[in-house]
Amino acid sequence: MLPAALLPCGHVVLTRKSMTEEAKTITETMIDLFRIAPPSVAAARIALAQAAAGRASYWDALLVTTAAEAGCTTILTEDLSHGTTINGVRVINPFGERGLTPNASALLTTD
Repeated sequence: MLPAALLPCGHVVLTRKSMTEEAKTITETMIDLFRIAPPSVAAARIALAQAAAGRASYWDALLVTTAAEAGCTTILTEDLSHGTTINGVRVINPFGERGLTPNASALLTTD
């Protein structure tokens, strides 16, 4: 499950690092590969409360809360503290000194 909020964010990151047409193709592939979970009103309210309490930025809190509502148990991001659990969702930083970490690789590998 991919929270809808992640798609525009991923596209923005890609367009900073690569050509726009390539970023468009990658983003469209992600849309085809993953189910999309739009943020709910309840998720937005929870994210606002977490941001106001200083626990996370609004967008990070919305992403994690939407992922939790969609049944996700783990997310890959370098924007939150590796190893923490927020709203029941475990955070894994996918990048280590040598590239993709073993934990991230295991999540992305399908048998």
